[in-house]
Amino acid sequence: MRIFAALRMAARALRRNKMRTLLTMLGMIFGVGAVIASVSLTSGAKSQLEAQAANLGQNVVLVWSGNFTSRGVRTGWGSAGTLTLGDADAIKTEISGVTIVSPEVRGSAQVAAGDQDWFTNIQGESADYFDLRLWPFAEGSAFSEQDVRTAGKVAVIGKTVATQLYGSDDPLGKVIRIKNVPFIVGGVLIPKGLSLQGQDQDDVVFIPYTSAMKRVLGGTTLRTINVQAASAQLLVPVQQQITDLLRQRHRITPGKDDDFTVRTQTEIADFVTSQATTMSYLLAGVAAVSLIVGGIGIMNIMLVSVTERTREIGIRMAVGARGRDILVQFLIEAVTISIIGGVIGIVLGVSAQPIIKFIANIFTHLGVPIGFLSQFASWPTLTPVIWVGIASLSSAVAGVISGFYPAWKASKLDPIDALRYE
Repeated sequence: MRIFAALRMAARALRRNKMRTLLTMLGMIFGVGAVIASVSLTSGAKSQLEAQAANLGQNVVLVWSGNFTSRGVRTGWGSAGTLTLGDADAIKTEISGVTIVSPEVRGSAQVAAGDQDWFTNIQGESADYFDLRLWPFAEGSAFSEQDVRTAGKVAVIGKTVATQLYGSDDPLGKVIRIKNVPFIVGGVLIPKGLSLQGQDQDDVVFIPYTSAMKRVLGGTTLRTINVQAASAQLLVPVQQQITDLLRQRHRITPGKDDDFTVRTQTEIADFVTSQATTMSYLLAGVAAVSLIVGGIGIMNIMLVSVTERTREIGIRMAVGARGRDILVQFLIEAVTISIIGGVIGIVLGVSAQPIIKFIANIFTHLGVPIGFLSQFASWPTLTPVIWVGIASLSSAVAGVISGFYPAWKASKLDPIDALRYE
């Protein structure tokens, strides 16, 4: 049988039962659409998380206080003040391959400017912190080493704080009161968005760590020490040297848990990527179940079609059609349904976010906001081309697999029995 003639016959057969054909396609449409939408969502989230990991800076090693076991309880990162300024100085002077060391003190406080106030994060850092984080300034500049040595009253603020306290006014040179201690705003940072933990990185006020310890937050210990290695190749050696140095300084004997945690930027990025990849495969696997359901639907309808067209099959065999012609005919019908459904599913999957956003906007305008729709509409999406190919191939394979048994059953019908069928 010529392939084009078979395609024309398949198209006529499918047009005879338009509604049934459409309903059969729905399983494949939703299956492929779900696969594409889930992969696009997780790929977009993965790319965003990788970008946020890159926001940490280049060749960064993070040292957190805490993470030791006491009476069977592990306290966790940053939960115990086990790092000191002496530790930071020792890392800077004794570890080879280190270019920047920034002691970090964190807290939160009420800040005010004029008649506006805002509760925000306070971070005490060194003057080199912004170079380490590769965080450019929208205007102004960082505080200086002199400000750090003298516990100067100079602050750098994030975009969120600038907007909340000063609105559209220029904050440079103006006073910001932190716990009623006046600081001069010396710079405003470029917005960075959310962190890996989902926090607004721009909702923060940076001051010299000495000012934070002496004037605002108090305390004599550090929460974090930010370290920059000279190159990516030195990350692991620097990490090991820091671990050895701090164990020696903290008098931690062999076999005892560290009272600090050292992680490289690469480890953090790899962890984030692995989590996103696992979620991607999980969602794709769940969505792939819809493909199986769609394939079962196609098989069911094709079996019904074989039963309905038994007499037609007998007539075709009586006038010379061979078993393989009948096999090809029904396979083409099954694959056509599957491929058309797959193409529509791909289009819907790629367009899922704009469609959801459109629906969310309609509900919002009607005064019935649906939170999860609005949240989904704001998530980043990225559709890898390879997954479009995988979805297309999957729909075609599903059509062949689901259509083969009905087609084989049709090709094995006895012409005499088929002609007698009513």
